[in-house]
Amino acid sequence: MVRIVVCDMMQKSSHISKRHTTVVAQKIVSKYPKSLQDVIEGDVIGPGYHSLVKQLQNRIENAKRSTTPKMRKRKIHTESDTDEMPAEKRAAIQDTYGCIKWDLQFIPLGETAESQQQSREELQSLSKQNAPNQDVVKQLTRSTFYTQRKEVNSGKEIKYLLEDWPFLFDEIGMAVHFEELTGVSLKETFIRNLDLKGERLLNYLKTVAVNKSKRFFQAAAKIQMMRGEHTGSSDDVLQVVLLLLCYFDEKEDVMFSYVEDTCLAGEVQMDQVPLTPTIVVCGRSCYSARRWMLSVDQIIVQDSIPSFISALCLMFGSFYCFNVHYPAGLASTLEFLQRCFFSINPEKGTKVEKTSTSRLHVNPRVLTLIQDLSDHEWRTQ
Repeated sequence: MVRIVVCDMMQKSSHISKRHTTVVAQKIVSKYPKSLQDVIEGDVIGPGYHSLVKQLQNRIENAKRSTTPKMRKRKIHTESDTDEMPAEKRAAIQDTYGCIKWDLQFIPLGETAESQQQSREELQSLSKQNAPNQDVVKQLTRSTFYTQRKEVNSGKEIKYLLEDWPFLFDEIGMAVHFEELTGVSLKETFIRNLDLKGERLLNYLKTVAVNKSKRFFQAAAKIQMMRGEHTGSSDDVLQVVLLLLCYFDEKEDVMFSYVEDTCLAGEVQMDQVPLTPTIVVCGRSCYSARRWMLSVDQIIVQDSIPSFISALCLMFGSFYCFNVHYPAGLASTLEFLQRCFFSINPEKGTKVEKTSTSRLHVNPRVLTLIQDLSDHEWRTQ
């Protein structure tokens, strides 16, 4: 179908832009959504037609390859190129990506600078209690969201934010802030999508994807051996994440940093931990870990997280709550988790800091996995 469509397009014109292929793909998908739309378990990925755009563009490039002079492939983009944008604007897009209330213009009704400060001090006092009232923490965190965003967006250091807003790094406080910021319930959304998609994705990665390359097969066998007899949803999630890292050929040490199981927060050698949000594993492997820590900007912000699911949600939430871009070494894994498990699914933009323009708003490698997974489900029905 792609070959036929491209053949007809090239008969009309030999100069086909991305805009043209996007319009064509959009019209085709709108007519045959059940067959061609980018979907996982009923969730449309991006606008739903990016994988078809990708296939059309690839076919056009292949069809033109033999007749295109080599020098044209080395064309230098000028400042007038519409795909280019200043670094400042690109950073702003990455900071606000997936957010619905990134920067509030006005303080909430009924609130003043004095009441915000009073609530801040109340939260600081509650953080020193062994079992603070969760409802009170949620209410105060929600009412001070305006001030929290102002301070995060002004570039306050993580050390300062940890002292002034301790609950912002806690499951309760981060969940409230994340939901206000993105409109998504952090852990609840993840668990709901895990129930819907987790088993099917894990089965695909373990039985189908492993046969696509020898490297991935060996990595998957090693992960399965490490897991051993461990069972439970948290272990399933851990295996999914480790397999995704291998599938996308991304480095585990960009997401995880390993320390001894008895290591205290002050004993972690922070110069060996990435600057981006990182899960510190207290144990020789993820499966033998007794507890987890969270590091942001090479500062331990949580030193005793009981489960991997909680650690993963806190790590992911930190990218949004603190305006951190996805590191290039985790770009595909984080975007797949973002779209399929955390239900943050923008049609445009990127959370990854890039040095060159991207042809598609949805990561092509993520699109390929989604497409392969959908094809596999269709064939096994």
